Amino acid sequence: MRLKPSDCPLSPDPIKQFNLWYETASDNEMNDPGAMALATCTKDAKPSVRMVLLKQADDSGFKFFTNRLSQKGNEIDENPYASLCFHWKSLRKQIRVSGKIEIIDNKEADKYFATRPYNRQIGAWASKQSHTVDSRKTLEDKIKIYKNKYPEDSKIPKPEYWVGYRLIPQEIEFWTDNPDRLHDRFLYKKSNDGIWDITRLYP
Repeated sequence: MRLKPSDCPLSPDPIKQFNLWYETASDNEMNDPGAMALATCTKDAKPSVRMVLLKQADDSGFKFFTNRLSQKGNEIDENPYASLCFHWKSLRKQIRVSGKIEIIDNKEADKYFATRPYNRQIGAWASKQSHTVDSRKTLEDKIKIYKNKYPEDSKIPKPEYWVGYRLIPQEIEFWTDNPDRLHDRFLYKKSNDGIWDITRLYP
């Protein structure tokens, strides 16, 4: 059943509502308000989840950056459908997002990579994310190699495998804690005509 606007205390636009909660979280969470659990799945339905950092949320979707050759990158290539979960303990609020992931334009990824701190740019070159490494020293030696190759005052190119992703939401659920576990839950679903339908869920 579709709710009337008067039946829902949230904005009819879930992206606008997300950014309102995110702004509040940014003022209250001690560490990484943009931290989100990203759940992906292999083509044979084996799930995995990890924390990544949100870089932008707008009408086009939820954006993050990572190594395409990592486990999550491989799983996104195999199965582009994924879910996100934000949990802000200090606010006692949670948001779940599900939809399809696409790779963003490479020029946009280049632009963002150039803004990263020097050591993170070097780390993107030195780390074969999710692959095995025999020791910490091996990683540190690779960091030294790339620091010699790309001095701190030089322009460091973005590795080809370092990309940006955008999750295009089809469903977004807003959850607010209440006493006796009688939580408020509102689910937004995008209809075929692009309109967001809102329903209230039992706790």
